[in-house]
Amino acid sequence: MGALGLLTGALLLLLIVAFLLFSGYIYYTHLKYDHIPGPPRESFFLGHAGALVRMMDNNEIIYDRFFEWIEKYGPVIRLNAIHKVMVWVISPEGVKEFLLSPKYTKDDFYVRLHFIFGARFMGKGLLTDVDYDHWHKQRRLMDPAFSKGFLMGSMQTFNEKAEDMVDKLLEMADWKQQIKMHEMFGRVTLDVIAKIAFAMDVQSILNEKVQFPQTITKVMQGMLLSRDFLAQFHPSKQRLIKEVRKSLDVLRKEGKKRILQRIKAIEEGEETPRDILTHILKSAELHESCTLEDLIDNFVTFFIAGQETTANQLSFVVMELGRYPEVLAKAQAEVDEVIGSKRDVAFEDLKKLRYLTQVLKESLRLYPTAPGTSRLSVEEIVVEGVRIPAGSNVMFNTYIMCRMEKYFKDPLHFDPDRFHPDAPKPNSNTYFPFSLGPRTCIGQVFSQMEAKVVMVKFLQRFDFELVEGQSFKCFDTGTLRPLDGVVCRLKPRTDFKTAKK
Repeated sequence: MGALGLLTGALLLLLIVAFLLFSGYIYYTHLKYDHIPGPPRESFFLGHAGALVRMMDNNEIIYDRFFEWIEKYGPVIRLNAIHKVMVWVISPEGVKEFLLSPKYTKDDFYVRLHFIFGARFMGKGLLTDVDYDHWHKQRRLMDPAFSKGFLMGSMQTFNEKAEDMVDKLLEMADWKQQIKMHEMFGRVTLDVIAKIAFAMDVQSILNEKVQFPQTITKVMQGMLLSRDFLAQFHPSKQRLIKEVRKSLDVLRKEGKKRILQRIKAIEEGEETPRDILTHILKSAELHESCTLEDLIDNFVTFFIAGQETTANQLSFVVMELGRYPEVLAKAQAEVDEVIGSKRDVAFEDLKKLRYLTQVLKESLRLYPTAPGTSRLSVEEIVVEGVRIPAGSNVMFNTYIMCRMEKYFKDPLHFDPDRFHPDAPKPNSNTYFPFSLGPRTCIGQVFSQMEAKVVMVKFLQRFDFELVEGQSFKCFDTGTLRPLDGVVCRLKPRTDFKTAKK
């Protein structure tokens, strides 16, 4: 046997040994977790991964299938994906234990968002940082930027950008043109977060050639593709992967430029905008509290999360108002009573819009734009009588819990009165669209103020109807958005008088 034959034999033996070791590891994983109930695996190696990939390829919401499995196998189930096991805990007891305690850190699901396709994505930003101490330092720096005083000062921008949206819609509101409201809401929320967080006047509503909306959409497409490990190597996906990397490069370069300019302005004593970035930089010494890369990570995080989630929520609100005329009429009547023909919504007006607040909350119950979260179990724990091993990836999902009859009566019915002040309050450990505990979303109040101002102006100025033939399904891009974009026909309200400042 020649040298080539010996080498071939050695490589073959190495492959056989590697295969046996990997098979042994898979078998060990099964032994470790198979006491937890769950649906049958499709295969020894892939587990449930094949079924999940097929659902994503068909634009199905995987949480709907998880809902069926939870109903059948119990509140704690396990799902296998090759060598990984996810433990799903759909139980108020489990949610309370894991989300309210700082000892359970975010797991490697969030680590996978540090980079996608080799390009830095959210890195160690506020959303994805799994190191609790490092995250806590960042959170303390950013908390002042979301104080009541700062949020009150943001009302002017909320009003200005929402008014830009109204002006744009008035050009198309002839009851004939079909308008994708998700796209329009995406532009207004982008303009808002850019202005308030980084003093950037993007003007994506007024200028359709602005590339930031397409850049963010491309990144979200990459985020979705990154879930499917095998699809990333398919030749047909390589062009998209290149575009995703390019889009991330654009976002991070823009963030770096803006941050360095602001640092220089602060150091030289120049007057700086009273935005989120200035708050962060003036609250800490850069070299002690966070690195330049950390700041860029948060630039990307705010741009993605601050734009995408609120736009999705607004779209779902319009979708449900179009499907429930009695709810629309009641919300519009409240806007007429509280706001009238005023051009600008005042901070004091927001708390008076009680029914609209209920509408927004109900939209997040049925369509939480961030449907769930996950934690790492630091020790073995028993939940609902099921033993969860230490080191497990434990998943929690408010989308599933809020659609269960045991927690909400007639759960698929859109009913804002569930959140009436006199109604029984839902269990907070089932309804958590902004998460719970120390890692709750820092932008929760900001986003709901913004959503309320935008929705007030939309309801104040327009009558609308949903275009027939579209579906009312969700599409999962890492966040939940309406699959067909909520296509509407609009017309100016005949009983609305010229708005006054």
